[in-house]
Amino acid sequence: MEILLVGLSHKTAPVDIREKVSFSERNIGEGIRALVECPNVHEGTILSTCNRVEVFAAVSRKELEAARREIAGFLAHFHNVPLTELEPHLYFRSGEASVAHVFRVASSLDSMMVGEPQILGQIKEAYNLAARERATGEILNRLFHKAFSVAKRVRTETRIAACAVSISFAAVELAKKIFGELEGKTVMLIGAGEMAELAARHLVGSGVGRVVVVNRTLERAIALASAFTGEAASLDELEDRLAGADIVISSTGAPGFVIDREMVHRVLKKRKNRPMFLIDIAVPRDIDPTANDIGNVYVYDIDDLEGVVQANIKARTQEAAKAEEIIAGEVRQFLDWRRSREAFPTIVKLRSWAEEVRRAEVEKTMKKIGNLSDADAKRIEALTETILNKILHPPVSRLKRAAHRGEDGDLNEMVRKLFDLDE
Repeated sequence: MEILLVGLSHKTAPVDIREKVSFSERNIGEGIRALVECPNVHEGTILSTCNRVEVFAAVSRKELEAARREIAGFLAHFHNVPLTELEPHLYFRSGEASVAHVFRVASSLDSMMVGEPQILGQIKEAYNLAARERATGEILNRLFHKAFSVAKRVRTETRIAACAVSISFAAVELAKKIFGELEGKTVMLIGAGEMAELAARHLVGSGVGRVVVVNRTLERAIALASAFTGEAASLDELEDRLAGADIVISSTGAPGFVIDREMVHRVLKKRKNRPMFLIDIAVPRDIDPTANDIGNVYVYDIDDLEGVVQANIKARTQEAAKAEEIIAGEVRQFLDWRRSREAFPTIVKLRSWAEEVRRAEVEKTMKKIGNLSDADAKRIEALTETILNKILHPPVSRLKRAAHRGEDGDLNEMVRKLFDLDE
């Protein structure tokens, strides 16, 4: 049995193609059922996200090419997309390459943003749905459970997910370094820029307790605050509101400083010197950079955050190399299991067949001899068992060695034919 992957992703297909073959929550169950109805697909799972659509299948090694054509055709037919339009964007993996791909995807090494955590949850959902549809079996069950443990190892043994590689993530990372835990902290958005809003969403996801939106246009502040179940205020209330803010993200279009050094001094007194974290992602800048000289005040502008991002991209590249080493070892272990599993049924059948022959001949001989003592009967049993084991040792050892090298397919078939094991 072979593991076959047929898919497309942000690396091979533009969004308009990905949209055409994506599965929704409404139709993915139907898609899985249709997939495993393909004649050469024994087990199947579908992963569908905004960046990729991938089909994982357990198929017969002999029918690998037929299964590949079936799955490509299934994707085209199910979504009513011409195969000629779809096929140039598809990639196909089998054997070691397919196993390595699953482990890399689960570990977020193949993501648009390496290290992002969402993909592992999406893979778990895809697998659980396929399992509920009874579309998985021994091969894919083992593959996906192994993928989950590999992803856990990568996150535990490397820092691939700890390095922010976007401005918004960098802001969250810096806030955590300053405050430790973010629970109960108050975030203030000054202005309604997209990047500031995204940073605020990440901060809310990290547990901050309260969001205040300050904007020149109050209606816009109210609209944005509602997205965070927060509070809105006008720019005239800025200084009064600043006293309650632990983290400030500013992105207005003002021509000069919205927060100057003197304002920060006054606000810090009201806060009784509790730390303030000010993120200025406006150009021109909203916050006087000299405010960073004040004790317990931390001011970062967009260049500072870009520096953090670039340093983290370099660090993440190094961590990704460590992750690839982990995955390579785990792929070898999985392939060893799969190979030994494929040789095991032949070995069991061979031993069972030989034992049946031995047992029948021993019983026939003992009946002919008659009046054997228990001791002599045991000697005959031991002698025939020893002969049997010595005869079976070379073919069994050869099957095991071939399985570990991945060369057991033809040998398995030959042994089964020689001894009529499939009859």
